[in-house]
Amino acid sequence: MTPRPWLHGFLDLCLLAMLRDQPDYGYGLAQRLATAGVADIPGGTLYPALLRLEQQGLAEPSWAPSGAGPRRKYYAITPAGRDVLDTQTAEWRLFRDGVDSLVGEHIR
Repeated sequence: MTPRPWLHGFLDLCLLAMLRDQPDYGYGLAQRLATAGVADIPGGTLYPALLRLEQQGLAEPSWAPSGAGPRRKYYAITPAGRDVLDTQTAEWRLFRDGVDSLVGEHIR
């Protein structure tokens, strides 16, 4: 699966949603995005997005040992991140419903 250009607009929302469920590290998040069928996200896209979330106070990093090599930087959602996630989720649903109403007309 190739990256989709429109994903940049929704990547933060997807990352916050996954971090709501559990803290994770970059590669784990990339795997979850791919498994969900969203996209294969290259590191050059993923890690700047995680850094942006960290700098905005929406995700908090911590280091943990790895059984398979060097320690990993895990990210957890912050209370501010949960607030942003709630707001963006509501906005996403409105956007999705609007697109569905337009695209659905052409599928029938």
